[in-house]
Amino acid sequence: MKIAQVAPLIESVPPRLYGGTERIVSYLTEELIRQGHEVSLFASGDSRTSARLIATVPKALRLDPNVRDYLPYTVLQLEQLRQYAHTFDIIHFHGDYVHLPVARSLGMKGIVTTMHGRLDLPDYQTLFAEFDDAPLVSISDHQRLPLPSACWVGTVYHGLPAEVCAFTEQPRGDYVAFLGRISPEKRPDRAIEIARQAGMRIKIAAKVDDADRAYFHERIEPLLSQPHVEFIGEIGEHQKSEFLGNAAALLFPIDWPEPFGLVMIEAMSCGTPCIAWRAGSVPEIIEEGVTGYIVDSIDAAAERLRHVGMLKRSTVREKFEQRFSAARMAADYVQIYRRLLASQPNRIAA
Repeated sequence: MKIAQVAPLIESVPPRLYGGTERIVSYLTEELIRQGHEVSLFASGDSRTSARLIATVPKALRLDPNVRDYLPYTVLQLEQLRQYAHTFDIIHFHGDYVHLPVARSLGMKGIVTTMHGRLDLPDYQTLFAEFDDAPLVSISDHQRLPLPSACWVGTVYHGLPAEVCAFTEQPRGDYVAFLGRISPEKRPDRAIEIARQAGMRIKIAAKVDDADRAYFHERIEPLLSQPHVEFIGEIGEHQKSEFLGNAAALLFPIDWPEPFGLVMIEAMSCGTPCIAWRAGSVPEIIEEGVTGYIVDSIDAAAERLRHVGMLKRSTVREKFEQRFSAARMAADYVQIYRRLLASQPNRIAA
């Protein structure tokens, strides 16, 4: 198949540092090529890919100090895609919804969108009531609950190449890990308190977005002076293996309907179990007592953390290989692509 992958322009593909969506687009693109498909990638010019790269901007928008508004460049990318659209069997969007009018004008057959974000936002009901013919893929079953009437064509869990986060059977570190963003919904404050109650050190590798800077300074920064806390800051993909692999556990104490939680399977790839809050996708990703523990309170998390060494890291890795490989992810998407191409054309608005 001739496939177009359309990535957001905010980060490169893969991202230099933080960026879950762009990382998944990269893994999917490379695996589709490995499986014999012809892939074009619409992304920023500093992306690294085996696909034909069609770049709208020279570098990731987040890293360009001259860019203040991302939307004009997204519109330019859509116009660029429109010019090439007739050359593809499948166009796969990863940008949520801005492209939907363009997709409809092209005809929905052969066009699919993976929704990477939360969908419980009130304005989405109105938007997807209109675009109820747009084929959508969810990244967990829980993610799609706020939009039950949308045109869901499948759920595809994220996947990673086996070598990205290498298995570590004997971790060298005496710490627990927190990896992600510093934000209220990720609850780094909970992670710090869980580690304190369990009597363990915690290392925090996290990005601070501009939108969360006030939260970081007011709520989190005062907690970093505690002796059991080490704040590392934002790290890149090449550092994750060592950071996660040498941790006794990953703490994932979220306070929001997490659509997937890529860091959980990154930890699992290393053989590192996860202690996670019962929210969003967590019960779909973590197997209780096998790849980690699912908890509802700080006290329960601290208690589980004291006994996390009882879980076999080799089993955690095996479960990752069975459920969350890039090869499985690409195969699931190819099944969806083929179903779309075999189906009747969807309704196109007058």
